[in-house]
Amino acid sequence: MSKLNSRRNWIGLATFALFALFPLFANLANQEYYVTFLTRVLIIGLAAIGLNIALGYAGMVSFGHSLYIGVGAYTVAIISDSGISNAALHLGVALCAGAAISLVVGLVCLRTTGVAFIMITLAFAQMFYYVVVGLKQYGGDDGMSLSSRSTFGAIDLENNSVFYYLCLTTVTLAVWGVYRMSKSRFGSVIRGCKLNERRMAALGFSTLRYKLLAYVISAEVCVVAGFLLANLAKFSSPSYLQWSMSGELIVMVVLGGMGTVLGPLLGGICLLFLEEVLANFGLPLPFGVSSFIQSHWMLLIGLFIVIIGLRIQHGLASFINRGKQDA
Repeated sequence: MSKLNSRRNWIGLATFALFALFPLFANLANQEYYVTFLTRVLIIGLAAIGLNIALGYAGMVSFGHSLYIGVGAYTVAIISDSGISNAALHLGVALCAGAAISLVVGLVCLRTTGVAFIMITLAFAQMFYYVVVGLKQYGGDDGMSLSSRSTFGAIDLENNSVFYYLCLTTVTLAVWGVYRMSKSRFGSVIRGCKLNERRMAALGFSTLRYKLLAYVISAEVCVVAGFLLANLAKFSSPSYLQWSMSGELIVMVVLGGMGTVLGPLLGGICLLFLEEVLANFGLPLPFGVSSFIQSHWMLLIGLFIVIIGLRIQHGLASFINRGKQDA
């Protein structure tokens, strides 16, 4: 095993161990809020992992992946509103709805490239956003509340630590799946389409089919993230479908490293932790610095992203893989 692979494995194991032990330390310190916060970080990181399949590997810049987070979240809320709390049914219906929608949207969007692709994905997301806002029987622009989390057999998802471990397991499986995909023929083809689609077509590959499959898989991961997000907050909001959510996911992917396995998760962790620390900055710094940081935390995050983008070519993942891809 090379030194690069060895270092990568050790970093991955250490990170997983920290995440696995975190609820124990948080509960001992009577700080359960941080368990909920880190659960949200994992869920948003999962959505970024999903977007990375389309953006980082296949080169499809989508401003519409918030649509699929909304599909997952509203499927849970609408079915729960009917008195059905079974998690398997919630997730199954959400995945079927997400597959059907992403298949249609993908077929339309993939007929275009460049700015047109970006704008059409954005248009679909905004269209579904206004559809949800118009559904007054399901809360309209106020969203929908869930009386309880989905039931998952004997597993008590109402327990925040149990739900945290469910999210951690899901993210771990997603990372493993993306790693396996990156080493497969499918992964090689979609990366080839990103670099030179005409050449891949000349080699006999059906580029539309491969890119559409990548788009659908990407969307389905975001559907799972939406399912988990609705259960975490016990609430589904139309804001999940807004283009700003897609923009935030794109920032996470770029910040962490496009086309890398761990990059989107690292980007999500870094961005959300920065938001939490700066927005609630409490150190007593002189000359009103603390107040300035709390009031202008978005400006500081923007400067941080610009610096990372200028100084680190492959994002935060380059600290692990020295700038090589698929780490």
